[in-house]
Amino acid sequence: MRLTTAIFDMDGLLLDSERLLINEWLAAAERRQIPLAAEQLIPSIGLVGKACADLLAAAVGGHSTAQSIRDEIHLRYAQGVIQPGLRPGARQLLGRLHQQRVRCAVASSSPVAQIEHRLGQHDLLRYLGSWAGGDEVPNSKPDPDVYLLAAERLKVAPAQCLAFEDSDHGAEAALAAGMQVVLVPDLKIPPPDLRHRCLHVADSLDELGDWVIERLVG
Repeated sequence: MRLTTAIFDMDGLLLDSERLLINEWLAAAERRQIPLAAEQLIPSIGLVGKACADLLAAAVGGHSTAQSIRDEIHLRYAQGVIQPGLRPGARQLLGRLHQQRVRCAVASSSPVAQIEHRLGQHDLLRYLGSWAGGDEVPNSKPDPDVYLLAAERLKVAPAQCLAFEDSDHGAEAALAAGMQVVLVPDLKIPPPDLRHRCLHVADSLDELGDWVIERLVG
């Protein structure tokens, strides 16, 4: 089945939010005089729910401390103190696909309200036909639910979708949905087995324009 549609992850893929979030955790830990290194936090990329909470709690010395830091960072987001920028090439790639009339969506573990707020801040929603959030599906990545919902909203078969991900769990979710995957890792190095199961692995969205257009437009 021919690829016709692009579905993007948001955090760490379109938005440079993973690096920002890790820096916020490091700064919050330092204010509490808790020794913490980025290497302890990088495995949390792509995780949600209990798995993520347990990893962060182990890194900072307990669930109550981790929750305190999480609340502090959420407040800083809400107040606009911290705002993730775009990863290189994100706007350009979405713009080219939009110009070529390629349907695009976002499938993110973040809640829908965050998707709309953060992408709206960068005026990216106009490039998207739809989006699906983690609060709309019963199971988070690496389960395929959010990718299947995004495809359903575009009224397209998963096999026609090219998914773009930065994390292991996100890539596994898209593969489980029956999609082809382009992996654009940021901080976390993907395992060799996952790289081999992806259609393409790129260093940046910046380098993907012609490659993607060739496969989705011909």
